[in-house]
Amino acid sequence: MLRYTLMRLGIFAGCFVVVWGLVYTGIVPRGFGASNGIWMVLLALLISAPISFVVLRRERDRASIKVVERVDRMKANFEANAAQEDDVDDAARTQGQAPQTS
Repeated sequence: MLRYTLMRLGIFAGCFVVVWGLVYTGIVPRGFGASNGIWMVLLALLISAPISFVVLRRERDRASIKVVERVDRMKANFEANAAQEDDVDDAARTQGQAPQTS
C-alpha cells in the first residue's frame, strides 16, 4: 500500500510541476490574488486522478489483494481464538456440572 501511495504522490508531483510550468508561462490563467497556489494544487489533483486510475491499476489490484489477505488472516485468527475460548468454557462447564464424590 505504501508503494501505491508513493507512486500516486509521484504522479501528483509530476502533474503539479506541469501545471506550475503552464501557469508560469501564462498558458493556463493564474488564480485570483493569493489563490494561485490553491488553484494549481486543485488543477494538479484533477489531472492526476484519472492518470493514476489508469496507470496504477495493476499496483492498486496488488494492494487490494494484500489487504484482502490480511483481513482474511485476521478473521481466521479471531475465529481460532473464539473457538479456543469456547473449548475452554465448555470444559469448565462440564467439570462444574460433574457430580462431586466425597
